[in-house]
Amino acid sequence: MEPILPSVLYGFSVSLHPHNLLACFGGVFIGTLIGVLPGIGPVATMSILFPITYGMSPTASIIMMAGIYYGAMYGGSTTSILANIPGEAASVVTCLDGHQMARQGLAGPALGIAAFGSFIAGTASVLGIMLLGPPLASVALRFGPPEIFGLLALGFTMVTYLAGASKLKAAAMALLGLCLGTVGLDPVTATPRFTYGSITLMDGLGLVPMIMGLFGIAEVLLNVEKGVRQEVFKAQIKGLLPSRQQWKESAAPIARGSLLGFFLGILPGIGAIIPPFLSYALEKRISRHPERFGAGAIAGVAAPESANNAAAGGSMIPLLTLGIPPNVVMAVLLGALLVHGIQPGPLLIREHPEIFWGVIASMYVGNVMLLVLNLPLIGLWVQLLKIPYGVLFPLILLFCIIGVYTVSANVWDVIVMLAFGGLGYLLKKFGYEPMPLVLAFVLGRMAEESIRQSLLLSRGSLTIFLTHPIAAGFLGAALVVVLLPLVAPRLRTALRLAGALGGT
Repeated sequence: MEPILPSVLYGFSVSLHPHNLLACFGGVFIGTLIGVLPGIGPVATMSILFPITYGMSPTASIIMMAGIYYGAMYGGSTTSILANIPGEAASVVTCLDGHQMARQGLAGPALGIAAFGSFIAGTASVLGIMLLGPPLASVALRFGPPEIFGLLALGFTMVTYLAGASKLKAAAMALLGLCLGTVGLDPVTATPRFTYGSITLMDGLGLVPMIMGLFGIAEVLLNVEKGVRQEVFKAQIKGLLPSRQQWKESAAPIARGSLLGFFLGILPGIGAIIPPFLSYALEKRISRHPERFGAGAIAGVAAPESANNAAAGGSMIPLLTLGIPPNVVMAVLLGALLVHGIQPGPLLIREHPEIFWGVIASMYVGNVMLLVLNLPLIGLWVQLLKIPYGVLFPLILLFCIIGVYTVSANVWDVIVMLAFGGLGYLLKKFGYEPMPLVLAFVLGRMAEESIRQSLLLSRGSLTIFLTHPIAAGFLGAALVVVLLPLVAPRLRTALRLAGALGGT
């Protein structure tokens, strides 16, 4: 393994190139903007801006897309604190104490600790990627088709297990995504599958029209239907720098939130939404004054904001080192890399060091930009919250249509996007999460290729997945995840009965 310091310095030389620096600034600025505006999350924005990356270098495009993601984590806290509306899902928990602080005249310290906590967690996650990324990529070089299939199977089950309240609905979405991924030419024999004679479908369904429809168009339709109204905190915001006592109360929650968020972010299916909830619950449980949580505790802002930023950084590790997106945001990033002909995975460090180290270094630069930009621009973000959605949403819809058409100048892509927009709207209405669908669509073809290659190697014997220890370990873990919801209730009932019998 190469020494890290020269690689990190090389990464900074790449990220500080004017084009990449501009891409980083654009990414974090847009990310903060969409984080501030409720209803438009990072996935929808990255999907809408996907076509723009075609004209950029691969490094600049990934730097910009990553900047949108972690920039949205910063921006989401502003809306949560000032308007009690989470800018995106990862900032829901921040509403609980952040808005209470604002109502008590402490909006400034709440915004300040959210920004500083995000910066510290973002920096810690970058250091974590630098330390863990290269060794993990070295281990991943030993992965063959059976190990890759085992890892993908574990990823599928984790996504389904953690996707939402209904495991059955999540499994249905994952199966639908797998079916949609089979449309197009067979990856081994090049035989057309489910194309119905259409030349457009020969290449399979496009990832860009799909995600722009499911997340961009569907979000617009849902927000128009809800008629979301903006109610912004009107008092003057002052004292953005937290006091010594507030730092003392926030330091440990920031540290714990950073560690928890980073390691949870690495796991498949977790994303940046679950860590803030777990971090908040942890702080409330171990606090000497749990009654303050929900009434304006600064630790209730510091911990979840740190966790969601650290998770955003941690989720980059599986994508860059294994080539496997752990959540839907990383699936969009995977699509951006594949469009430029770059396959992320263990060989990325060796074949494209400018992307691996450049993107990691840009995350540190981007975190500094966010800290410098966000605190002075709080007033601007407050003004943006007042833009009528009647003006904003039609513009987003128009941008989606123009963007998807410019990808390949194919009107069928627009039709596919609108169809998935309608599908995404209906899925949300009936309580189905589109995330498992997209991840299964992206990973399905990789899983199909790896299982068929494995069976070719073993001449059709399934025992290849048992004779490879790593593959067997991944498949065993996937089986545990599948069986856990079935076994756990029975186990709890049995323990309660045993306890009751023991008491009598």
